[in-house]
Amino acid sequence: MSERPTTSRAEQARQRRSERTKKNLQKSSRQQQTQPLSRVVSRAQQTAPLTSAPKKKQARHYDVIMGMPQFPARRRKFTLPNFPRLALPRLRLPRISANWRIGAALFALIFGAALIYAFEAPVFYVPSATVFGNTRIPSEEINGILGVSDQIIFSIQPRQLERRLRLNYPEITSAQVRVDFPNVVQVFVAERQPVLLWRQDGGFAWIDESGVAFRPRGEADLVVVQALDAPPAGTQTSSDPFSPPPFIQKDLADAARALAPFVPDGATLTYSAADGFGWTDPRGWTVAFGTSAHEMPLRIRVYEALVNSLLQENKTPQFISVVYPDGPYYRMSKAPTPIQQTQDETDLDAEELGTESP
Repeated sequence: MSERPTTSRAEQARQRRSERTKKNLQKSSRQQQTQPLSRVVSRAQQTAPLTSAPKKKQARHYDVIMGMPQFPARRRKFTLPNFPRLALPRLRLPRISANWRIGAALFALIFGAALIYAFEAPVFYVPSATVFGNTRIPSEEINGILGVSDQIIFSIQPRQLERRLRLNYPEITSAQVRVDFPNVVQVFVAERQPVLLWRQDGGFAWIDESGVAFRPRGEADLVVVQALDAPPAGTQTSSDPFSPPPFIQKDLADAARALAPFVPDGATLTYSAADGFGWTDPRGWTVAFGTSAHEMPLRIRVYEALVNSLLQENKTPQFISVVYPDGPYYRMSKAPTPIQQTQDETDLDAEELGTESP
């Protein structure tokens, strides 16, 4: 029999360790051969010195603890009473799966019901309009012109009602219609104030201070003018499109108002195209003052002075004209009277006074 060499475990471990070491050395030598050589920096090459940034000094913070006295506070305990719990039944709502068609149908149904209620409910119908500011025009007459009684509030147009009032009533200077829900209509009007009662060709009309004529209503203390001829029409100066054109000029209305306090008792203020305003004095003469209100106070003073002078001389004129205050004249009556002078004396006086005699 041949002898079998025997090796111990320690020797086997040494062999394995040496083999592993050889493999690692071979592997490291291969890696060094494949890697490029590193760049060698010579000592002669100058390098920039490394400088570090200056450090900022941080401010120190100090925490100071102030000793405060402690006050013990007692918390009051509140205990709520124990209420018995009620066993409520659970309600389960049914799930509704709706789409846009069902929503649109519901909206149309609600909108249609609202329209039917709005046009059929009596709460939206106007009983009558409430009028404010009218003193001569009755409220019933204004309601008849407006025609809003028993009308639905949605069909009322305020601008159209205001236009209707202004066109039917020239004596109204302004009109405002206000509509409030559910069935309230308020009308605010302003009326013209008359100053003259103008009589002409068997008819009469009221005239305000701007010369606008309108229908008389009731009674008023006005200056009465008896017109023998048609007066010249006034010019429109108002920017209101619904204001009617003046029947007479504003200057004529002012002249008549200025003469009204001097009209004698029993006489009536008259108007003619030739002589303007005047009257027939109960003492037997006719006086003419013209149509301009600018110099009317001066004309009145000249007239009163001329009448006083004639009466002192026992003269009764037939006609006196003060249309031109710087050149007044009078005419004597044709029939002689006991208080009149002879014709020669009258002519002499007329020449001295600068007046005219027949």
